[in-house]
Amino acid sequence: MGMTMTQKILARHAGLDSVRPGQLIQAKLDLVLGNDITTPVAINEFEAAGFDRVFDKGKIALVMDHFAPNKDIKAATQCKQCRAFARRFDIDHYYDVGAMGIEHALLPEQGLVAPGEAVVGADSHTCTYGALGAFSTGVGSTDMGAAMAAGETWFKVPSAIRVHLTGRLRPHVSGKDVILTLIGMIGVDGARYQSLEFTGPGVAELTIYDRLTISNMAIEAGAKNGIFPVDDVTRAYVKDRVQRPWEAVEADPDAEYERTVEMDLAQVDCTVAWPHLPENAHSAREGGDIAIDQIVIGSCTNGQLPDMAAAAEILRGRRLAPGVRGIIIPATQSVYRQCMRLGYTDVFLDAGCIVSTPTCGPCLGGYMGILAAGERCVSTTNRNFVGRMGHVESEVYLASPAVAAASGVAGHIAHPEEVLK
Repeated sequence: MGMTMTQKILARHAGLDSVRPGQLIQAKLDLVLGNDITTPVAINEFEAAGFDRVFDKGKIALVMDHFAPNKDIKAATQCKQCRAFARRFDIDHYYDVGAMGIEHALLPEQGLVAPGEAVVGADSHTCTYGALGAFSTGVGSTDMGAAMAAGETWFKVPSAIRVHLTGRLRPHVSGKDVILTLIGMIGVDGARYQSLEFTGPGVAELTIYDRLTISNMAIEAGAKNGIFPVDDVTRAYVKDRVQRPWEAVEADPDAEYERTVEMDLAQVDCTVAWPHLPENAHSAREGGDIAIDQIVIGSCTNGQLPDMAAAAEILRGRRLAPGVRGIIIPATQSVYRQCMRLGYTDVFLDAGCIVSTPTCGPCLGGYMGILAAGERCVSTTNRNFVGRMGHVESEVYLASPAVAAASGVAGHIAHPEEVLK
């Protein structure tokens, strides 16, 4: 029986000729990731188990991005514990204030993930790196602690769903709209513990940033991971970033899939996920009577330079509607600098927004942009569960940067065409 992309990567890292869905394997890892919330728990487990060394100081990445710069004493204590651990074991890839970024944007940018590699992280959106043709998935902090010591972990090999893409995206439509549309089609548990494997001629029409966004939200469909084939777009992205040898995989022609989902990219419109699930997908054109209080543009899902560019296109020469607050968060220091050089920062400030250092803060209701009861936010983040961004009676609407910016200008959920006409 042939294997999917994910199954081939897992077989290679388990030292096996082949694997099958449902099989339990022990696989070696190319990178173990943690952040300032999950790493302290992993460190506690690491120390409780009596470990006194890490498997490879160059294959661990610790990124202080959720509550950093520290929002309170507890956050400062957590970062201090991570900092001490990184110093103790001379961790090569430790990112703190001034050097950090939002982890799932920072690691690809820094060349820490390559095609064909196996990555785990104590954060559910570690599945982002499937955009580069890697197997990547989130694990618990206990598994992270063990992985830092052993350099390997166990997996149950997932079956797969093939998402066959055709067509080309229309103006103002992006990868965020694609993944929200897909989750709307299959549901938040539609790919439970399966690999979402994207194929077809439409893949070539997606930028690497579209793919990063789509893979990032594979978990919102219940998937173990999302993964794209390696093509010229992938190779161009990793060319000047990854300095080590890597080997991509391709699915076998006779690979077995649980089902195939057909998507014509030309039929995807600007899409918004209404509260309180990512599967509650609607056209942005339906939101004219939904007044909003805040927009957030950033996060590991949509904080890259093209996301900033899409927002700047809408906001240039315009201001947020009265009563709407705007928070813009470039995902990394590099993106922040490029925003300044390209004039995007001035556009955002002139529009009445604030521009923040890289942080995950608003996404999980941690800090910055917390919502009060009855408030609504259009956000480019990845989850809109009850209370996700603050009070349990607040509402989060998930959208692309273009839709979020347009909604900020209109004062209600809006399609970009409504603002640009």
